[in-house]
Amino acid sequence: MANIDTGGGGGKHKGGGKVRGKKMSTRVDMTPMVDLGFLLITFFILATTLNKPSSMTLNVPDKTEKVETEPIKASKVMTLFLGQNNEVHYIAGKAANEDPKLETVRYGQQLRQAILDARAKIGADFVVVIKPTPKSTYRNMVDILDEMAITKSKRYALVDQLTPDEEKLIADKLK
Repeated sequence: MANIDTGGGGGKHKGGGKVRGKKMSTRVDMTPMVDLGFLLITFFILATTLNKPSSMTLNVPDKTEKVETEPIKASKVMTLFLGQNNEVHYIAGKAANEDPKLETVRYGQQLRQAILDARAKIGADFVVVIKPTPKSTYRNMVDILDEMAITKSKRYALVDQLTPDEEKLIADKLK
């Protein structure tokens, strides 16, 4: 609230002259303004939508359950090897011991097109096996999972070990 200070000024002069009226000074209390400021800050903080961290759901099988499945034929599988320098090496429709042609693509449109082409060639039972190598990065893993979501690949597996035949196949690419 605004207070009016009535002190100061006024009184008789020594010379016995005219008496002046009291000089009024004003002092504004800033407490309500500070309260209003805090109310506005609180309102804007609560009214603003905060960015929620986005994450991808990844379903993994339960380790305690023993589920026996039929082996998947190599002709139905596309195997992706995550390499260095943001490269992906892949084989499609063959196992590593069948002398397949190893292709190399980069993340983005090239990889997406390779996945779509392999799916069209292989058909409905299409499975992608993702195998990160020691030279790949965490970012590569996130990018490949994004590509699985973009291409709507429903069946894929993350495998952290390479077979001896696969190691021979990509050995020159990982030097």
